[in-house]
Amino acid sequence: LPLLAAWALNPTLALVDAFYRTGALVFGGGHVVLPLLQAEVVPSQWVSNDVFLAGYGATQAVPGPLFTFAAFLGASMTHAPSGWPGGVIALLAIFAPSFLLIFGALPFWANLRKSPRTQAALAGVNAAVVGLLLAALYQPVWTSAVFNGYDV
Repeated sequence: LPLLAAWALNPTLALVDAFYRTGALVFGGGHVVLPLLQAEVVPSQWVSNDVFLAGYGATQAVPGPLFTFAAFLGASMTHAPSGWPGGVIALLAIFAPSFLLIFGALPFWANLRKSPRTQAALAGVNAAVVGLLLAALYQPVWTSAVFNGYDV
């Protein structure tokens, strides 16, 4: 309970926590991050759903990884940290798990690649990614943009 109180009292820590957890759960591509990010920032009213969708549209219009969408969300927060500091914090927090995994697993990578258990686990994770991508297509894209046959 004291840790939860620290999150409530420190919005920067709450921001780092939300984006770090999202970055830690993503596997297989940036679009998997959409429902996870939306679940973190919209219900907590850090960012409105309209701003979330506008940022997603802008992110799709420019080249680069979809994780940079985290910088937009951090900069668009309705409370501090927002602006440039919020964008930088969110961006670093969402990329941190990937970098930690690379540096942590790199010495063991050759052995992990040969392991049948690791190969089976990665096959299962890849199957789950397909489901998450379908979820990302449905919510928020389909539910907010497709209202009739013409929209399809």
